[in-house]
Amino acid sequence: MQISDFDYSLPDELIARYPTAERRASRLLEVSDGLHDRRFADLPKLLQPGDLLVFNDTRVIHARLHGQKETGGRCEILVERIESEHSALAQVRASKTPKAGMRIELPGNVCAVVEGRQDEFFVLTFSAPVAPYLEQYGEVPLPPYLGRDAESADDARYQTVYARDPGAVAAPTAGLHFDDAMLADTEAAGIRHAFVTLHVGAGTFQSLRHEDIEANRLHSERLVVDKDCCELVRRTREEGGRVIAVGTTSVRSLETAARSGSIEPYSGETDLFILPGYEFRTIDAMITNFHLPQSSLLMLVAAFAGTERILAAYRHAVQERYRFFSYGDSMFLTPGAVA
Repeated sequence: MQISDFDYSLPDELIARYPTAERRASRLLEVSDGLHDRRFADLPKLLQPGDLLVFNDTRVIHARLHGQKETGGRCEILVERIESEHSALAQVRASKTPKAGMRIELPGNVCAVVEGRQDEFFVLTFSAPVAPYLEQYGEVPLPPYLGRDAESADDARYQTVYARDPGAVAAPTAGLHFDDAMLADTEAAGIRHAFVTLHVGAGTFQSLRHEDIEANRLHSERLVVDKDCCELVRRTREEGGRVIAVGTTSVRSLETAARSGSIEPYSGETDLFILPGYEFRTIDAMITNFHLPQSSLLMLVAAFAGTERILAAYRHAVQERYRFFSYGDSMFLTPGAVA
């Protein structure tokens, strides 16, 4: 397989740079026995009593900082993960590659010192506790393809309503369409809810480097799938219900926890890269947004629903003027024959 096998043409104006006025007001493309144009508010009609929705409850942190070097040059920090009270792994963008010992002056009379490298990230030591400092001075790390700075409304809208555990630098965007009323409506209809925690890293936006897909690797991300979630998945399957993952991060979480063949509690790292030909062990359907061309996320949904079937759905979405990417519209996917 080649990266070019997962390409499609997208007019720039179809990139959703802002969310809809209401979360559930987005559109929903159902890919099942055909292609069906719906509204996300129609989702409960596609679910059945006894189904299980699995959400990722990670919370996006204010991971982007702007500072300057001792020489006066500007630089930008994008925290990938907080390692301890005063240290973090981060991307650092500056006119010259930062070297160990370099100081970065930050707002609030705080500085960060570059200690060295860890793979593609820099190890930074902050003069203040990192987590509360980011909360006060950091910005919401909007995806680069939005082409704009974060605004006050993004604090709430680039976050799911059920976000609980801080640590992500990108939102699990399939969950952005759910509001509190939708969660209540699905539960009232007999739909169970379960939660995993996968702290999405900035690597989710990075391009794959090798044309030969299998030569690529994903960055590791922190993951917890607890006993309660595993029990709900097993019980749903035993009782004939469907396990429906809300987003690709929930898919990767469940599949990581089931790598031994059956789902078991898991706490650690995952770099699971799901490609066409992968045998899914845990999910029967998924809700997802539209993903970047040639991205690992597009490959994951193609693995689940069939490459030609997904590419046909994307062509339909472009033709019907769906809104794409993080703040865009959604899909409901079931596995099926290639179109």
